[in-house]
Amino acid sequence: MKNRVTLKDLAKELKLSPSTISRAIGGHPAISDATKKRVKKKAEELGFTPNSIAASFRNKKTRSIGIIVPRIDIHFHSLVISGIEDFAYKNDYNVTIFQSKDSLKREKEITKILQTRMVDGIIGCLSIETENCDHFKKFNKLGVPLVFYDRVPTDFDANKIVINDFESAYTATKHLIKSGCKKIGHIAGSQKTSIFKARLEGYKAALKKYKIPLDESLIMYTKNLSYDEGVSSAKKYLNLPELPDGIFCANDYSAVSVIQVFRKANIKIPEQVAIVGFSNYPISRIIEPNLTTINDRAFQMGESSTKLLIRKIEDENDIIDSEIITLKTELIIRESSELSASTTSLKSK
Repeated sequence: MKNRVTLKDLAKELKLSPSTISRAIGGHPAISDATKKRVKKKAEELGFTPNSIAASFRNKKTRSIGIIVPRIDIHFHSLVISGIEDFAYKNDYNVTIFQSKDSLKREKEITKILQTRMVDGIIGCLSIETENCDHFKKFNKLGVPLVFYDRVPTDFDANKIVINDFESAYTATKHLIKSGCKKIGHIAGSQKTSIFKARLEGYKAALKKYKIPLDESLIMYTKNLSYDEGVSSAKKYLNLPELPDGIFCANDYSAVSVIQVFRKANIKIPEQVAIVGFSNYPISRIIEPNLTTINDRAFQMGESSTKLLIRKIEDENDIIDSEIITLKTELIIRESSELSASTTSLKSK
């Protein structure tokens, strides 16, 4: 019986390095089209397939981790990456970072590249466009451990590091209610994304619990919770017959933009409108008044993701297929909702 063609066999035939072969088959942008065609033709002639690459890679540990993040320029993800790198390097692992730019197409391309790269495991956060995660399922078949953080799959079992977005949003809204607000708005993220759906539901649950009527006109839906979308939402509030007396924003960027728009309109914060954000970005401590917000433990999320992944890579006796670790958040009370600032641990409902 003829032996299966290996990556080394293909590399020897073409007089190219194994890494160049794997990148060419994986469609890596650094490899020329001419080389890709040449490799593809020879692979077909010899009966070599991409699955053969994956199999040959798994025979050897590389101490490398692939990271897929939506955007590096978002403070939350920068902190997560910092946590990942800190823990990885302390444990002698290297990391390679890819950005999906919140594009499903780009995310799928990255997964194809990682299927042919020498990484021992992958940490990922889904793009805002991702609803179906079939392109990640192949890693399970290849035996490559996966850990997701923050935006995680709901259509298959996976290792996940998350916070309780519902409870955090409930606590933020409850704080506004306890501060005396009775007409509370919400600037919501994309409802295609589970974390923003949970934050909206947490907001609604708090209103229901404290018998405050839900006014749909006070919910402003956005696509990306960008600064500009926050400005647009704030202007819509100003055009209402009556302003809300409290607003819970699903991230700090939108909250900061609301503060700026309202201050230009001579709306006093928190005396007329109290505002709470989410994520504890550095700007939340710079904006005047300082922003009350939820600390979502981004750095710890990165550390925890890497700790779990390395255990999955190294512990051959680990028989648990998937684990979910939920990190505890906290409400940081500042001037935008109360004149006296303090920090309060997040409590269960």
